[in-house]
Amino acid sequence: MISVAEALAQLFSLVRPMETEEIPLVSASGRTLARAVSAKRDQPPFPSSAMDGYAVADAAPGMTFTVIGESAAGHRFDRAVAEGQAVRIFTGAPVPAGATHVVIQEDVTRDGDLITVGNRLDQGANIRPAGTDFAENARFDAPKTLNPFDIALLASMNVARVPVARKPKVALISTGDELVMPGETPGPDQIIVSNTFGLHALLSANGAAPRILPIARDNKDSLRHAFSLIDDADLVITIGGASVGDHDLVAPVAAELGMDRAFHKVAMRPGKPLMSGRLAETMMIGLPGNPVSAMVCGQVFVLPVIRAMLGLPRQAAPRRSALLKDALPANGNREHYMRAILDTDGLRAATRQDSSLLSVLSGANALLVRPVDDPAREVGERVEYIPLN
Repeated sequence: MISVAEALAQLFSLVRPMETEEIPLVSASGRTLARAVSAKRDQPPFPSSAMDGYAVADAAPGMTFTVIGESAAGHRFDRAVAEGQAVRIFTGAPVPAGATHVVIQEDVTRDGDLITVGNRLDQGANIRPAGTDFAENARFDAPKTLNPFDIALLASMNVARVPVARKPKVALISTGDELVMPGETPGPDQIIVSNTFGLHALLSANGAAPRILPIARDNKDSLRHAFSLIDDADLVITIGGASVGDHDLVAPVAAELGMDRAFHKVAMRPGKPLMSGRLAETMMIGLPGNPVSAMVCGQVFVLPVIRAMLGLPRQAAPRRSALLKDALPANGNREHYMRAILDTDGLRAATRQDSSLLSVLSGANALLVRPVDDPAREVGERVEYIPLN
């Protein structure tokens, strides 16, 4: 068996980054920016008022000014302001030439076209200089998965189209005579397939374009047919059949089709049976069939691979730490990813850790990570965990 870190390193060696495509900014949230873009203008593009009030050349308590015009957002006052003059101005409007201060409207009294500054004059200039937010040609660096705040920033930079990594196309194949699709009536010895649906949701939420292929039965012809349907997939993920039992046919069939297998067993639980390789231009990962094992391997292995394909850093799933709420016995010789619940008081491992219990996984929001040969842990010790998406 190899370690989780070694398995990840071998997976990353098989990754081929996606090519770049250009898409409208409105469609770019959640996509991965492939190369840096630059602002096409200053923001703000002119000195602008930070408050509603009056733009003046100078201000002090008791001073009086004659209001000579108005500057509103989208409608500037196009003459200069001289001493003794004021321009009524609104938030975001261009500050007229000659003005050095915006007196907020609460600090003045107005009588017709005359205003008088009160005794409690705000000390700030209340003017945002041009380029306060960013200057023309300011870089927005890549790679980065774009969030809604990034989209707003890029829009203000006047970037209408963005270069992003193409979404990796992922073909999902569940294997086993015991499986039927949700909505079908299972036979007495059958169960409902769940892994492909969970992985489809996980991949869709993390920048990939997955599709579910027909269930492959436990015979070579059915598996060969399933592999023939992967088309232009960048990654094919099989679920089940990755172990060494009499009905575990994924490895031999993939080998017949020309796959150069990279590894087969990883020192982890859940998820020991795992393999990977490449079928011509398509990367392949074989996941275990137990529902929790497949989903945990999706977090630990598949998501880092997808991020690497998108051009993001090649690194393991991010870990955080928290205080342990219940004592734990010593761990064994496999890295253990325990379903756990994190709250404001700390992290508690679920009582039941069987790899078939999806209800426990559904109720968890973290995977508590136990290193190989980790000693017994007491309440209050700090432990690492992976947040669940």
